Amino acid sequence: MDVIEIGLENQELVNKLFDAYRMFYGQESDVKTGATFITERLVRQETVIFVAMIGEEPVGFVQLYPKFSSARLQKDWILNDLYVLKRFRRQGVGEALINSSLTFAREAGASFMQLSTAFDNHTARRLYERLGFQPKGEVTGFFIYQMRVS
Repeated sequence: MDVIEIGLENQELVNKLFDAYRMFYGQESDVKTGATFITERLVRQETVIFVAMIGEEPVGFVQLYPKFSSARLQKDWILNDLYVLKRFRRQGVGEALINSSLTFAREAGASFMQLSTAFDNHTARRLYERLGFQPKGEVTGFFIYQMRVS
């Protein structure tokens, strides 16, 4: 498995995964509009996206958004979207994507990475906690996690 950062030149690797992620969260399938959303984020440099590849097949992705701290004069990162195709789950894909994200955040000089997950997403919660994310609070059905990366 390889994890690569995508850009406009290879965005097609994430478009169907992003659509599957949105459907997982109850949205209607709309690959075209989702692709436009991703394109806008990439053009405006508002996101960093990593895709896990097994051979030529994209099997999962993670999307990061910047988060700014005025007090610390720091740009940190929010791990906003993480999705792995069902048939590739529990094979280390999610962990590889998170580890690539953490490496990126460290190299970018961030202090923290934050994420959230639904109360009932026990599998994800176990993974996040095993990797060192600490619960920091709750908001309407979601746990907020944070990890120091520097």
